[in-house]
Amino acid sequence: MLALKSGAYVITGSAAILSDAAESVVHVIAVGFAAYSLKLSHRPPDESHLYGHEKITFFSAGFEEAMIVLAACYIIYEAISKWMGGLSLQHLGLGTGLTAVAAVINAGLGVYLLRVGKKQKSIVLEANGKHVLTDCWTSVGVLIGLGFTLWTGWLPWDPIFAILIAINIFFSGFGLIRKSIGGLMDAADPQVQRQLIDILKKETQERSIQYHHLRHRSLGYLHWVDFHLLFPQDTSIRDAHRAATEIEKVIETTLEPGAHVTSHLEAIEDHTEVHANEVH
Repeated sequence: MLALKSGAYVITGSAAILSDAAESVVHVIAVGFAAYSLKLSHRPPDESHLYGHEKITFFSAGFEEAMIVLAACYIIYEAISKWMGGLSLQHLGLGTGLTAVAAVINAGLGVYLLRVGKKQKSIVLEANGKHVLTDCWTSVGVLIGLGFTLWTGWLPWDPIFAILIAINIFFSGFGLIRKSIGGLMDAADPQVQRQLIDILKKETQERSIQYHHLRHRSLGYLHWVDFHLLFPQDTSIRDAHRAATEIEKVIETTLEPGAHVTSHLEAIEDHTEVHANEVH
């Protein structure tokens, strides 16, 4: 894609095509970081990372979208500079053809990456898929701008569409940045919260026990969940442990894409007294 778009820019001198090529440069850098992040995220926990390395996926997605925002700023700067310095375009037909080929290829790749990313619950692949589709829409915008220029002969259409494309890229980049920050800050997912409450209500009511102190966070492709289970004080350790394990397994097999669950066992009668001196 980068070779196609760079060639189209060299041939035409179009600011709109330059905006498309600039985003591809960013994409090459971002894909390299994403590949490294995916490899690192699958490493098992070690002595320095007891909970694994999956959080790198949120950082990777945020890095990629931050690069998109920087590319948008560069595109706006270059488009304005070319406009003020005097516009000169040539071979627009060939440049339009190369851009159209890039748009078609990116459309297919972007849809594929999004499908796999959502299936695997991989924020890295999802971010990359959205980036590729953004790249596709950028190419479509470039084609529209070049079409207007060829149709009307008015050269300023080229930098105008380059700026419009950059503004669209700029705002689309902030969506996944917010999502990445939320993942790094362990922001709770309301849908997961509701699903966990429904499961725990059902499972505890069936066993005539209670629960509280539910917490969960996402690692991108796995949820970490913990909660307290309250049993009557005459319940044996064996029975309480068996019930807790059964509830944990229900959550692990129900919550998508997967879950690591830990429960803490307490007696209903004195749990308030036991925790009375805790500092929260």
